[in-house]
Amino acid sequence: MECSHFGVCGSCRLYEGGYEAQLERKLKQNKERFAPFFKGEIELFRSKESHYRSRAEFRIWHEGEEISYAMTSMEKKPLPILECPQVRESIAELMPKLLEKLQDPKLKEKLFGCDFLSGANEDMVVSLLYHRKLDEAWEAKAREIADELGISIVGRSRKQKIVIGKEYVIEVLHVGNREFLYKHIENSFTQPNAGVNEKMVAWAIDEKEPKGDLLELYCGAGNFTIPFATQYEKVLATEISKASIAAAKENMRLNEVENIEFVRMSAEEFTQALDRVRTFNRMKHIDLDAYNFSTIFVDPPRAGMDAKSCDFSARFENIIYISCNPETLFRDLQHLTKTHKVEKMALFDQFPYTHHVEMGVKLRRKERV
Repeated sequence: MECSHFGVCGSCRLYEGGYEAQLERKLKQNKERFAPFFKGEIELFRSKESHYRSRAEFRIWHEGEEISYAMTSMEKKPLPILECPQVRESIAELMPKLLEKLQDPKLKEKLFGCDFLSGANEDMVVSLLYHRKLDEAWEAKAREIADELGISIVGRSRKQKIVIGKEYVIEVLHVGNREFLYKHIENSFTQPNAGVNEKMVAWAIDEKEPKGDLLELYCGAGNFTIPFATQYEKVLATEISKASIAAAKENMRLNEVENIEFVRMSAEEFTQALDRVRTFNRMKHIDLDAYNFSTIFVDPPRAGMDAKSCDFSARFENIIYISCNPETLFRDLQHLTKTHKVEKMALFDQFPYTHHVEMGVKLRRKERV
């Protein structure tokens, strides 16, 4: 990736030697990190070297009568930018056209942020963030440029949200020989690197056990859940976020999948339900005795799993763990490898030119002596 802001913009911090060099450093670091648990080869999944981000967030920098996109510099200061080769081609093409339109006084006044969310076939939602109340003049001008550029616009200010067009995009993931459709809603979490996300989902599915049912914790909007449902007889998926559960159910319908039950509860609550310690109205329609769980799949947030969640996961024969934070994964593996053995590991370069990686781990319960 060639970028005029390398070495100054704080978004990319690993750039010396190019993409292959930074990728080799990441692989070496994590081989050493996880050597206490795994001596085999960590499977490596590369990203595209440029135009890989399907969503991006930019600050808006005001200087005189002009505005520009901005990032945070290496010195933690605002940095006006001319380009961002990280973003998907559709976003990169839209950015200068939109910026020209945003110079209009009705749109730029107290505008401080601009977020892009792209989907398949150049589907696009742009969120404009303000420190002022949006009025009819703003809405009329925003509607005009939305029509002209063929995009949807969401205007946000404190306690105010105006949607022009729609507030979601439809993304398509190609996994194996099938397409999966996802409704990605503005201002909610989605995987930023669609190409690497496809590889993560495919790897997780390929590592499945060919028997029993699947339990998933931290299912989000069903990114992994829905493809998993094509491999297991039944899937029971839990998530604490009400909005994510609603999105997951919508994505299930979108893909015409019927063998998933989504439950809004924490890992701790589900443990209590499974052990019959507590009953929950949210689970009154689910017959837990009808499930034959052989595998648990977890994709926790950066904080990883707590000790109770690790203890719970250790009940299952097989554990598939996707982690966005190698440090908390290392901590959790110290717990999980008391009962399970790491059989396979993978590194997914979700965030090129940064220190961040996503890791995949498959564990199997040790034979009891």
